[in-house]
Order: sequence, then C-alpha cells, then structure tokens
Amino acid sequence: MAETQELTQATENMSLEQNITPWEVEGAVVDGVQQAIDYDKLVKQFGTRKIDDALLERFETATGQKPHLYLRRGIFFSHRELEKILERYEQGKPFYLYTGRGPSRGHMHIGHMMPFIFCKWLQDVFDCPLVVQLTDDEKFLFKNDLTLEQANEYAFNTVREIAAIGFKPEKTFIFSDIEYMGGAFYRNVLRISRMVTYSTAKASFGFKESDHIGKIHFPSIEAAPAFCSSFPDIFGERKDVPCLIPCGIDQDPYFRLTRDVSQRLKHKKPSLIHARFLPALQGSTSKMSSSNDVSAIFMSDTPAQIKKKINRYAFSGGRTSLDEHRMYGGNPDVDVPFQYLTYFLDDDKEIEDLAEGYRKGEITSGEMKARCIAVIQEFVGKFQEREAAITDADVKNFMDPVYPRPYTALAKK
Repeated sequence: MAETQELTQATENMSLEQNITPWEVEGAVVDGVQQAIDYDKLVKQFGTRKIDDALLERFETATGQKPHLYLRRGIFFSHRELEKILERYEQGKPFYLYTGRGPSRGHMHIGHMMPFIFCKWLQDVFDCPLVVQLTDDEKFLFKNDLTLEQANEYAFNTVREIAAIGFKPEKTFIFSDIEYMGGAFYRNVLRISRMVTYSTAKASFGFKESDHIGKIHFPSIEAAPAFCSSFPDIFGERKDVPCLIPCGIDQDPYFRLTRDVSQRLKHKKPSLIHARFLPALQGSTSKMSSSNDVSAIFMSDTPAQIKKKINRYAFSGGRTSLDEHRMYGGNPDVDVPFQYLTYFLDDDKEIEDLAEGYRKGEITSGEMKARCIAVIQEFVGKFQEREAAITDADVKNFMDPVYPRPYTALAKK
C-alpha cells in the first residue's frame, strides 16, 4: 500500500516539458496534469516571429485581399520572413509555394486539410506555382511496420485527396519522393546532405545512436523542394526564385536547417508561415492522429460517424449540469466543438456570437456540438463529392513533371 501511495504521489508531482517534434506533439505535464500546447513558448524556443496586426494589414494592402480566416484568427500565427514574400509580390518578382504530406493508410483527417486549404487560398491570391512533396520514403523509414510498396501506394491515393481541394495541375506539381528522386532533385539532396553534420542533425531532431542512417539522412530530402532548381521542368536552371512554406510549427526544424544551408548553395532562403495544430477530439494537449481513430474526424467519415464522434468524444468547455451552465456559462477557449468552428466557419460575426453566448450560458454544449456537427458534415460531404470526380488521368497529370506548366504564365509580371 505504501509503495502504491508513493507511486501515485510521484505521478501527481511529475512535470515534463512539452514535446514538439516533426514526429511527436504533446503538451507539457505539470503536477501530473497534461497542459495545452504553449505556442508563445514555441515562438521563443524556435526563434520565429508572431504574425501581428501590422503584418496582416500589410498583407491586405499588398494583395487587396482580406486575410484568410486562418490568418485573422491566429491559426497561422508565426513566420520566418513572410515580409520578403510580400516584397517580391509588390515588385512583381516570382516565388512559389511548397508544402507536403506524409501519406498514410486510409484518408486524411480534417487536421491534414489545413495547410492545403490555406495553400489553395494563397495560390489563388498570389497566382503562383505550388509543389507538394509526398514523403512516402519518410513513412517507410520511420514506420517499421510499413513496407516500401505500401508507402508508395498510399502516396498515389493521397494525390486524389489533395486534388479534391480544388487545385489544378497547370499550377500544381505533386510528387512522390520514391518516384521523383533523381536528376536535379537528387543533386540538391546530395549537396544539402554534405553540408549537414551528424551533430547538427542530432541537435535539430533529437536523433539517437540507435536510429538508422535513413532517418538521419531524410532531412536533406525534405529540404530539397525549398530550392527552385530541384524542379527544372518548372523553373529551368534558375536559383533565384524563393518559396513560401505553409506548415505546422512542428516542421520548423527541417527548414531552420534548410535556411542555414541555402545561401551556401547560392539559393534564396525559404520563408515560412506556421500553423497551430487542430486539437484532437479529446482536447488541446495533443493534435489529431491518423493512428487513433477516436482522436480524429476523417475525410472518409459518414455524417453519422461525424455526429457520433463529436457527441461522444469532443471535449466540452461546458459545466457539469445544465443549471450550472446557464448560471455560470462555459469556456469556448477549451471547448473542442467551438475550436473546430473557428477553423471551418468563415463568418466572424457568428463566431463572436457563439463565443459570447457560450460564456453567458445562453448557448449550451449540446447546441455548440450541433452547430459544429453541421459545419463539419457539410465540409466533409462537399469534399467527398469532389474526390469522387477525380480520375486516374487527373492524378497522372498532377504527378507528371513535364505536364505543361509554363513558368512565364504562372509568374506575376
């Protein structure tokens, strides 16, 4: 009994720092209680800059477009030299977008949609090319139960999902690392890899002595698409076209390394814009995970499945009883259904009204969940309709490096 009590006390007193890497995302543990992810701490730790009102105002002035809801609501909240991309846009100088996806079995979940939704909006605003890296090689290297053939198959299925967001092959090149590796792309991988020491990789990614060399080498592969010369069919032999990389904040270590080596290779430094994580259904201490079905809403889920997951698993910021909720109100800042609405409901006025009504107890947890269910069902349903219309020929066109993508037609004059 005494040993059990000591173990319980030790657990309650346990404190751990938050762990944010490209492969793991967990909030800190304080006195045995898991905390929400501290994004301000990440900004300081990674040395990035927060997106402030002045930068949003400049974005709107430069583009003539109201900032996307992800910008207005601080979902994309941090950056590295976004202002340089705006300068190039104002000067009529070319740049491109780069993002990626690690393909996995089954469909993407709604959290995976965020960078692609945002990239589609940025592409429309800037009228620029987009390259999408499918890291099927990374999945094989980091998932011991996955065969190389499975990883490659998942990549082709992922193209169909990305295409369904509304991209066009004329402006978008989606490639599998396994299929595309070679030529100018691989030459850049080699150049990058020779400039990154093991000690640098270990410090950046926390590699261990037991990790195989494939893991240690992989960062040079994810860095390569940030150099325009990796895509000669789009950019020819140019080295002077930088990119903007929308990504989750957990991916920043890859591109800190990329920025360090870029000028040594006579390329422009990539700019970055970082997103918060869409929280798991269970709350903001972790992000959605494809390996945990009850943590996520998948793009293949039926309306009934979406309703069941939100009603059963979504963490509520409401009170323990309806009477208490009416009297004291709820907390929308921790309420997962409300948080999801901030990601997928564009109407700022409705978002404000929902938050205020929830805090006052005028809107119940059940009503908040019902609104969330309706919005997510509509979003997923429309996506499924578009995905069903994507053909094998469409997939081939997106993945064809020589598909007609004339750079002069894509660059802003």
